[in-house]
Amino acid sequence: LIKDVEVLNCEYGKNTIKFLRLHREGKKHFVKEVEVCTHLRLTSAHEYLDGNNSLVIPTDTIKNIVLVLAKKNGIPTLEQFAIDICKHFMTTFCQVAYVKTYVQEVPWQRLHENGVPHIHSFICVPDGIRFCEAEQCRNGPLVVFAGIKDLKLMKTTQSGFEGFFKNEHTTLPERHDRILCGELFCKWSYGECKDFDFDCIWNKIRECIIEAFSGPPDCGEYSPSYQKTVNSIQMLVLSKVSQVIETVLNNTFYNVVDMKNLGLTNDKEVSKCSKHNLPRLFRNTQP
Repeated sequence: LIKDVEVLNCEYGKNTIKFLRLHREGKKHFVKEVEVCTHLRLTSAHEYLDGNNSLVIPTDTIKNIVLVLAKKNGIPTLEQFAIDICKHFMTTFCQVAYVKTYVQEVPWQRLHENGVPHIHSFICVPDGIRFCEAEQCRNGPLVVFAGIKDLKLMKTTQSGFEGFFKNEHTTLPERHDRILCGELFCKWSYGECKDFDFDCIWNKIRECIIEAFSGPPDCGEYSPSYQKTVNSIQMLVLSKVSQVIETVLNNTFYNVVDMKNLGLTNDKEVSKCSKHNLPRLFRNTQP
């Protein structure tokens, strides 16, 4: 037998708990469709070391608790729902040493007909997926994170890439006018749980991301690189929250098609898509 082995992590849990929560106010309906992942770490590792399951909360029980909390408390915001889940496990089960919950939302939006909001019909609009995380160690603070992912952005000018390092292996030409396109992931921290207006802050940060990417609506703003664009997004987001954990812009290249052999002049009107180069990953924090 191997001796002196230390168990570093015996976390387990239930992934991909998907459900729809319907809320009614008279004839008007509101929907939240979410996917939840909840993981626990217990105060002992007997189930791993000895096969003793007496303290193990089954993953089916974890799933049922999440559904019951959705039924009883509703989902006022993703962040508040994640907080409710963490608090429930910490206050109900003394054998839980750590809990972490991830929640993401399907982007349903209310349908409008001739400018009139429909009372019970919705459309799924892929304009960025909202997500959040909450975690807590026993006797420690409850910490909340939030973010947006799969937000696809494009601008058709006011972007270039010039003056980069060149050697005998460089074949990429400089470009002073190109299409800038990417799929954005941004995650930030609220720190210890306080009284935040989570919906308001999330919407403001989404607006900051779009503003920093695109610039003023009448003229835009020149981007010399994906890196500079990511930094501009981070700096503007930092004006709204204390810490940006991670920002990723997975870039998509559009190369102008040479149509000279076809007897045509292509003034950047037709471009071929080269889907996703390696992701550009940056971190930025504010003390």
